[in-house]
Amino acid sequence: MRQQIDDRTRNADGRRRIVQAANALYCQIGHNKTTVADIARSLSMSSANVYRFFHSKRAIEEAVVGEVLDDILSAAAEAGRSGGSALRRLTTILKAIAECNEGRPAKDRRLQDLVALAFRQNWSVVLVYQDQIRGLVRPVIGTGQDNGELRSGSPMVLTCCLLEAMDIYLNPSRTGVTRLRPSFEEMLSFCTGALRRTPSVQALDMASQLELTVGR
Repeated sequence: MRQQIDDRTRNADGRRRIVQAANALYCQIGHNKTTVADIARSLSMSSANVYRFFHSKRAIEEAVVGEVLDDILSAAAEAGRSGGSALRRLTTILKAIAECNEGRPAKDRRLQDLVALAFRQNWSVVLVYQDQIRGLVRPVIGTGQDNGELRSGSPMVLTCCLLEAMDIYLNPSRTGVTRLRPSFEEMLSFCTGALRRTPSVQALDMASQLELTVGR
């Protein structure tokens, strides 16, 4: 048992070192120019040893993208724990995701190219991340519905509508695209307005009649 634990620890450490080395090279020269041999050389190991941990260069790239997405997910989850109303929590979650994506191109433009490619091609690591983001947003919408703050409807449908509407600010492959579009704040205001529960016409009529009755 102890040997198995030691082996798993060594494997995890080896994978972590390879991912860190690949990340550094992708930031320096880009993922297209980086070879498995380059990664192995930076770690003073053979390419064959790298393939013991990852079966292909694509697997290494997915692991690197996965770490980037894990950081975004952690930032979004932390923002969601900020408290306040459902709309406030949704705002902080989406803003955290957008800020992560906006900051990366200026800092790590070449790494951004890899992340954008993963989104355009729907890599499995991206599909998992998108499901996790939906899983983060949906309960907030459900809570808002329970306390009467948000409109009725399927929480998952509303979650998908919200994320789709905000996709141009949340999707790394669309970040920085030059086109006429509303600002993040303007689009978010539009979306939260659509989510906000509004009194029904019947309820407004009843309230008006009550005011008239009280006024007599």
